[in-house]
Amino acid sequence: MKITALSAVVFASLAGGAIAQTADQDLIEQGKYIATMGDCAACHTQPRGAGKPYAGGYAIASPLGTIWSTNITPSREYGIGTYTEQDFSDAVRKGVLKDGTHLYPAMPYDAYAGITDADMKALYAYFMHGVEPVDEPPAQVTELPFPFNLRFSMAAWNLLYAGGKPFTPDAGLNAQENRGKYIVDTLGHCASCHSPRGLLMGSVSGQYLRGGSVGPWYAPDITGDPVHGIGSWANEEIATYLKTGRAEGKAQAAGPMAEAVEHSFQHMADDDLGAIAAYLKTVNAPAASASPVTSRTDMGQPVDVEPGIRGLFPENAHDSLKTGAELYSGYCASCHQPNGAGSRNQAYPSLFHNSVTGAASATNLIATILYGVDREAGGDHVLMPHFNTGSYVAVLTDQEIADISNFVMETYGNPNAAKVTTADVQVVRNGGPVPFLAKVQPHIPALMVSGGVAAVVVLAVVILLVRRRRIA
Repeated sequence: MKITALSAVVFASLAGGAIAQTADQDLIEQGKYIATMGDCAACHTQPRGAGKPYAGGYAIASPLGTIWSTNITPSREYGIGTYTEQDFSDAVRKGVLKDGTHLYPAMPYDAYAGITDADMKALYAYFMHGVEPVDEPPAQVTELPFPFNLRFSMAAWNLLYAGGKPFTPDAGLNAQENRGKYIVDTLGHCASCHSPRGLLMGSVSGQYLRGGSVGPWYAPDITGDPVHGIGSWANEEIATYLKTGRAEGKAQAAGPMAEAVEHSFQHMADDDLGAIAAYLKTVNAPAASASPVTSRTDMGQPVDVEPGIRGLFPENAHDSLKTGAELYSGYCASCHQPNGAGSRNQAYPSLFHNSVTGAASATNLIATILYGVDREAGGDHVLMPHFNTGSYVAVLTDQEIADISNFVMETYGNPNAAKVTTADVQVVRNGGPVPFLAKVQPHIPALMVSGGVAAVVVLAVVILLVRRRRIA
């Protein structure tokens, strides 16, 4: 068959189009993976089929009020369909929308600032061409109380805590560790939860990945510190935990971390999970000559509670569970076993050699009792019922939860943390510690008024003094 000049041009054009289409599809797939690493769906998609992908409407509970996620589909009316690549980059990296509106840092743009140009290009391609447009607005919009509703004030916050540059490799790390650092610091935005926040809700300098409060939960130290962090974990254990939400004899993911495992980490490539593990082990790692120590995941031992409490009450006794041991036997031992060892396959985890019970604080133990565990990973649905209001198992009082927590910490974990009070339980039940800005918010309008009055008085005095001097 002869190929004429015209047909050759057409053939070349079609071939080139196919190659371009393949390249575009590759870019979209790369962007999809980056969106998964960035955990975009966790906030912009309502959980487990309640809403359309990336259509927003997810309630993010912040200490300053509820923040509702927005529609980030390519809808031209309600989403980001009119955004250029630069508009998109400014929103993701700087927290500034196309119309100039400032985002709140519940959107971790301070971390996303480090996303490389290549990854940003792929991310834009995915959201513009790989996501179905949803032409409807979220049912709720964010309305924080004054003065937090003044979004332009975020420009000052950004000067203090945001404005980073795209990631550049650290010369002191190898290629795998640098890959891990990139994921941890940017797409994974791990410091957003695992670093403490200061008075203005920005990360505290010098406390990188040392742990921080996330509502009622506490995101633990994930540095290479062998006592408080994960320095005693093998790299494979860290990767397994990220993939499945569980590292046997170490930890189980709950709360926000369970969401991160479900929506993001379990879908990452094994090489990337290994890179995260390798990098985290370098952060605050001890010197090679450091003495061996007991980590929070090595504390405790099996102790059977039943011999000391069985037969104390008649079979028809009512409301007989009073002590921590009795409450544990009644509400916990059926799953975690009378000796705290958990089930043989560890589907119900051991309460000793457990990062929650070996921690310096009982916060996550209290939160687990109040809010339970609910995560899906690798085809498994892990569910522990909660004992808060609305529980289908039992609703426990603050005193009962304090008694159980103290018993579990004293018996199976870190006895130094067995000082839980009803006030501690109440803090977790109410959503966690109240930060400084939330505490002062009710007084800010009065302070602004009084400050304004004071400024007027001072200005009047100055004018009066100047006039007197002129007359004199």
